[in-house]
Amino acid sequence: MQGLQGEIGKQSNGLYAGIASEASFIVVKLGEKGRESFARTTEIMRALKFVIDTAESLNVPISINLSFGTNNGSHDGKSLFETYIDSVSQRWKSVISIATGNEGNAGHHFAGVAVSNEIIDVRFVTSANIKSFYISLWKNFVDDFSFKLILPSGKTTAILSQTNPLVNASFDNMLISMFYAEATHYNVDQEAYFYVESKGVEVPVGVWDIRINTKNVIDGRFNIWLPTVEEVSLETSFTTPNPLTTLTLPSTSLYSISVGAYNPYIKSIASFSGLGYTRNSEVEKPDLVAPGVGVITTIPNGKYDAFSGTSIASPFVAGAVALMMEWGIVKGNDPFLYGQRAKAFLRKGAVRFDPTMLYPNPYYGFGSLCISNTMNLLIE
Repeated sequence: MQGLQGEIGKQSNGLYAGIASEASFIVVKLGEKGRESFARTTEIMRALKFVIDTAESLNVPISINLSFGTNNGSHDGKSLFETYIDSVSQRWKSVISIATGNEGNAGHHFAGVAVSNEIIDVRFVTSANIKSFYISLWKNFVDDFSFKLILPSGKTTAILSQTNPLVNASFDNMLISMFYAEATHYNVDQEAYFYVESKGVEVPVGVWDIRINTKNVIDGRFNIWLPTVEEVSLETSFTTPNPLTTLTLPSTSLYSISVGAYNPYIKSIASFSGLGYTRNSEVEKPDLVAPGVGVITTIPNGKYDAFSGTSIASPFVAGAVALMMEWGIVKGNDPFLYGQRAKAFLRKGAVRFDPTMLYPNPYYGFGSLCISNTMNLLIE
């Protein structure tokens, strides 16, 4: 857009200018000092607070990118992590863009519907070089389910139930912990959580079963997630997965902008892009998609390389928001261009490649990012 500082494309010296190239940065590094670490959600919450506090103290608007995702949670926008993000999203002049994760083709989600008095075996396979993994199962609190885990060796754990909500076992060179949670003050549903950790080199490779035994069932719907690709690879997966509801947390939060990835060369959704909607389809996510295949970006020593993933797509939206804020807030054209107002115009300005497809949908959300359309709508 003419008059905006961060025009996309190459500069005269051949270097890539990127988007919002003159914006200032607040960079927060997560993880434990001196150790390779997968950031904890509490660290991210503290980082968001720090970034927004800093922006407010400097009296500048802030566009935040969060290229992080986990499958450990309810996927419905109601967890402490997600509701905290919703809370800080309504503070100051801020917008938070979050990648939907790379779980679309990973086989890490299973969805089922149970009836009363039946046995369901949900099968998954573990690959080599895994030291630990979790299973997060969510169901309606009103339904009466019990569970046990069947190992590749054929051995089984004790039964996890409402009357026996904590099971610990040690066999086949593994520690297994199973926990049946209660409904909480922020969610009427219920989680059964399984954690498997090797006491040796790795968890045994093979076929596992989650055996579900039902009694009185009212709703019947249940969803199960394995860890993300980054944690257990594509080779660990359910044998009959469901590709929908594969957005990672916290992209399922209501007030953030949830960003999936599409292939800009063939104008189709990227196979790995996390798909919507949220669990029980209560919130329409993703919000939109952005280029996420073969994207040129910087690497150390002043060089460039091509990368793919929703972690690459989300910064496109964060950069577009920065340009919108520059025009609206910094230059005084629209002093309230932040929060849900910014998201609304991005949704409206999005390009919808396939006119025969209904929008929003679990693949593209409201369409693909188009900052030109969005800015024309704002100017008009």
